[in-house]
Amino acid sequence: MKTEDFDFELPERLIAQTPLEKRDASKLLVLNRNTGEVKHKVFTDIIDYLNKDDVLVLNDTKVIPARLIGHKEETDAVIELLLLKDLGDNTWECLSKPAKRIKEDTIVSFGNGLLKAQCTMCKDDGIRQYKLIYDGILYEILDKLGEMPLPPYIHEKLKEKDRYQTVYAKNIGSAAAPTAGLHFTNELLEKIKIKGIKIAFVTLHVGLGTFRPVVVEDVRTHHMHSEYYQMSKEVADILNSAKKNNSKIISVGTTSTRTLETIMQLYGKFQECSGNTEIFIYPGFKFQAIDALITNFHLPKSTLVMLVSAFSKKEFILNAYSEAIKNNYRFFSFGDAMLIGDYE
Repeated sequence: MKTEDFDFELPERLIAQTPLEKRDASKLLVLNRNTGEVKHKVFTDIIDYLNKDDVLVLNDTKVIPARLIGHKEETDAVIELLLLKDLGDNTWECLSKPAKRIKEDTIVSFGNGLLKAQCTMCKDDGIRQYKLIYDGILYEILDKLGEMPLPPYIHEKLKEKDRYQTVYAKNIGSAAAPTAGLHFTNELLEKIKIKGIKIAFVTLHVGLGTFRPVVVEDVRTHHMHSEYYQMSKEVADILNSAKKNNSKIISVGTTSTRTLETIMQLYGKFQECSGNTEIFIYPGFKFQAIDALITNFHLPKSTLVMLVSAFSKKEFILNAYSEAIKNNYRFFSFGDAMLIGDYE
């Protein structure tokens, strides 16, 4: 299975640079995963595809202002860090630029010394581990010094930080937003609840995999970086009950999907748990957890295009993407949405 098989041409003008004024005003492409049929809707129509006792699963991770610009203490060289994973004891795994300037014991200073990072380990692919040195509460310091870690294809400055957060973001720890959830408003979620649809939250802290393209020729040799996930007993009970009663489980985003499918692979059911997952979903994968998927439009040759191709068919996905391009859908993080399932 070749990475090239998941490539497509995308006009640069369709890469969304800013969020829409109204979160739920985006377009919605509905794809029947079995027939390839495509329908064009708006996101508020999503409620028409959800039925009483269905379970909508959302990732409640919260993005930290993880992008820091500082200076190397010895030389004053400009260094950028992207905080990726909290390893405990004030030690973080970070993406460093330029990484070649960072050796063990190098100290990078931010905000005139308000925060310092001392390198404790050098890894491959620009990854370094740092011990963070500061007084006070780290997340308050990051709010002062950090920027939202927008993907590299977004060149516009984000006017409001909370537009790169879901309205239900709760558990701090992500280096990127679970972008399928950005379309939901509190009002829309309330209407969904009133209709009798259950809403369940899992957590997956989005990490390095979001920023890494697939560079290998053979998809099967790509390595996913691990990401932390968590599920509560309450949510596990809701999901197991849905399975028992043949109610649909609709996953919001690839991050929720990876969490649910990881747990089902490990335990054969949903249960209270937490851990790190390196699950890589590509065509041939046998889904056990989800019945439908709400997602955005993803980068060519990305693991995310491979995941949605596994849930439907690669030919159906690429045809749906072609339809989206013809109809001027907005792509990637601030772009439009897609619902994939066995919907007529």
